[in-house]
Amino acid sequence: MLKEIYADLHIHIGRTEKGRAVKITGSKNLTLKNILETATSRKGLDLIGIIDCHSPEVLDEMEQLIREGKAQEIPDGGIRYEKTTLIPGSEIEIYDENCHGPIHVLAYFKTIEKMREFSLWMSTKQKNIHLSSQRIYCNGRTLQQKVNELGGLFIPAHVFTPFKSLYGKGVKKSLSEVFDPQLIDGIELGLSSDTYMVKGMSELAPYTFVTNSDAHSLGKLAREYQKINVADANFEELKKALHKEEGRAFGANYGLNPLLGKYHETVCADCGEQIEEEGHTRCPYCGKEHLIKGVAKRIAELTDAPLQEVERPPYIHQVPLDFIPGIGPKTMTKLLDAFGTEMNILHGASLEDLKEIIPEKLANNIHLARTGKLGITVGGGGVYGKIDRSPSE
Repeated sequence: MLKEIYADLHIHIGRTEKGRAVKITGSKNLTLKNILETATSRKGLDLIGIIDCHSPEVLDEMEQLIREGKAQEIPDGGIRYEKTTLIPGSEIEIYDENCHGPIHVLAYFKTIEKMREFSLWMSTKQKNIHLSSQRIYCNGRTLQQKVNELGGLFIPAHVFTPFKSLYGKGVKKSLSEVFDPQLIDGIELGLSSDTYMVKGMSELAPYTFVTNSDAHSLGKLAREYQKINVADANFEELKKALHKEEGRAFGANYGLNPLLGKYHETVCADCGEQIEEEGHTRCPYCGKEHLIKGVAKRIAELTDAPLQEVERPPYIHQVPLDFIPGIGPKTMTKLLDAFGTEMNILHGASLEDLKEIIPEKLANNIHLARTGKLGITVGGGGVYGKIDRSPSE
């Protein structure tokens, strides 16, 4: 019997409980315990991937939670904390002789034991195993083979962003320049793209697309996420869903409209102006050469086929609650008191239910946000797009 679960598989740890930095740009309160508590009690996520679990202190903290009886490893993989299952993962930077720029990838493992074995192996190939997203001194295929040897999952991360990604920097045209296509379990699209934008890329046709938050703070958990049809929230079921086995599959991707992504359009890094016309090597406004190529332009360069009829789940342009004008801490508290979790607010509460708790205008804004109908100012060049205060009906 299958059920629907909600999953966010790209969450960083900012600090350990002892205060040691893991993701330097992450919030100091983004600790393992805080992530687990937020995911289960506020966000309503059934499955999360924490991608800094290779850090030795994080590994120790996971084992400590189990010893204290606050969490347990489950037979089919993962660590169950109340209503949420944690899949241990790692984000790694590759920059070998075949790369044209650094590439970030995600690796996930079934057990703490496998994660610790992977961490020990990586510690011989990285300068600082305690930090997140560190460069590994081996090529992409060697890394894939190690992940596969340990029974893990391998997913290239935010593949179109202009910096530190597969297509943004890493390869000229094809993922096979760096990776073994057979050892890729899914593709993470990133905040500035969606399923519909990449329909014309034939080499992505075999892969399931994942949409994750890449959260650097607690509030950003579930900024993007997915609904998955599985028997339970665990590693083995996630693996089956990624490969569409035994009826398991991704049911929907929920993500920002790509126009809100901070790298959607080409922008001049010096003056900040968006550049829509093709063919510019210099900014037409200030004359400088430092242009940040937008995701939309890069995808157009990589499109090699007519729109394909690959069967994919819907990609729903949903605006996170904390992006919506007028939804502040007091309003969120009212909503959470009434509906329990953000997933319940977004997926369970009807418009009429919302109107009973908050003013009609705010209720309407939430309804428009979860159906992708709020007005948007386009983002680019490292600056997020914005939600207009006058939504489009």
